[in-house]
Amino acid sequence: MTTHPYSPYLAEILLDSETVQARIQELGDKITQFYADSPNLLLVCVLKGGVMFLTDLMRHVDVPHAIDFMAVSSYGAGARRSSGYVRIVMDLERDISGMDVLLVEDIIDSGHTLNYIMGQLNARHPRSLRICSLLSKPSRREVDIPIDFLGFEIPDKFVFGYGLDLDEKFRNLPFIGVVDLAALEKKDKE
Repeated sequence: MTTHPYSPYLAEILLDSETVQARIQELGDKITQFYADSPNLLLVCVLKGGVMFLTDLMRHVDVPHAIDFMAVSSYGAGARRSSGYVRIVMDLERDISGMDVLLVEDIIDSGHTLNYIMGQLNARHPRSLRICSLLSKPSRREVDIPIDFLGFEIPDKFVFGYGLDLDEKFRNLPFIGVVDLAALEKKDKE
């Protein structure tokens, strides 16, 4: 049996690749139907975690659309929980005034970061602003966030893979795994 670099940190596979891809196709179909008459759909990806989700999702959105990127930070270096302080690290390249904007996010946890982003984008007067998130942890929510298109609700577990990092690594995994916290604590002490 081959040991992978992520193996020591993997407690379980929460969502396997086939399950993730099937749900993304379903989301793409729903988004296509919802925005069928939109003349100016813009998918805005929140970097870095959302990039894999965006690239797979946009293959299933069968209406003309553009993409743009935004990067925000609410985690300090090496932090595993949000600090609550949010700042824009990289802003959009285009004016979104009058556009149908679909914010593509990897995971919604407390909701503070997304609430901040939504406020920033709403101030730019889009025609509409909606959210598509691959994952949601409702048990951790502190700010009510209306999710228009949701992949999966998950329990309050520390997850990685499929765009989600573990100390900036393992974003490339095709599945979403749960971190073995005991193994992670052991590594942190070394």
